[in-house]
Amino acid sequence: MIAVANAPCSWGVLEFESKSESPGYEQVLDEIAASGYGGTELGDWGFMPTEPAALRERLDGRNLAMVGAFVTTRLADARSHDASVRTAVETARLIAAAADGGRPVIVLSDEPTADPARTRAAGRVTPALGLTGAQWDEAAARVERIAAAVRDETGLRTVFHHHCAGYVETPAEIDALMARTDPTLLGLCLDSGHATYGRGSPLDVLSRYRARTWHVHFKDCDPQVAEQARREQLDYQTALRHGLFCEMGRGNVDFPALLGELRRTNYDGWIVVEQDVLPAMGSPVSSATRNRQYLRGIGV
Repeated sequence: MIAVANAPCSWGVLEFESKSESPGYEQVLDEIAASGYGGTELGDWGFMPTEPAALRERLDGRNLAMVGAFVTTRLADARSHDASVRTAVETARLIAAAADGGRPVIVLSDEPTADPARTRAAGRVTPALGLTGAQWDEAAARVERIAAAVRDETGLRTVFHHHCAGYVETPAEIDALMARTDPTLLGLCLDSGHATYGRGSPLDVLSRYRARTWHVHFKDCDPQVAEQARREQLDYQTALRHGLFCEMGRGNVDFPALLGELRRTNYDGWIVVEQDVLPAMGSPVSSATRNRQYLRGIGV
């Protein structure tokens, strides 16, 4: 059975933004529950309580499940890797304990906006801005080490999130990482919005990697904003401010087709609705409510 969650990023809690401008976690959890979702991702470390019993109490009081946590690494920087392993394991321990028998996942990603060149070129990346073959081999080995540590220390699975403004954005970059990693160790977090802005097709990515799709982010992408961002060479954060990731049903992601393929292939995990916004961009709870209504309208 497919279940539907939301995430703090829909309230402007983003890994590269000032947390002081975002609403507190109590408000975010209240509004996720009130707008009709059954679960949440963790958000940035420290946004929600980092003591498992306290976190579980806050979730249980709202009948919310903990479904995953976004953790970043720097694929092009071997020096950051040991810290990434520690962070991933610490985060996995927290969400495993807070899930109280559930099966959340670590959602691993190359750190968005860490590389200024990739940030500027998001949505129009060329091969010249990518990793070389040797760099891919090294990056894949480091990703597998993180996933293995998470598995061995906590029993949780790790999925890799392709993300604009990082080094795994385009379909070719997704292929490069998937080809170099163990399909029993590392899954894929399919993100429909990032796949679209990365000049790919979410349905094609899902069809190609359905067996490795263990977690799904439903996010829409406004084609007019995407075209403007490419034409004017806007960087990733500026594109976000222009409303790149719009409410569901207002962009060009074919959610009925994605949902149909997930059902056809017996997907039984979480769909996490995300609408990345920056603080002061409208009313997150209103958008979250409309997004949930949209999904109910297509049968989930």
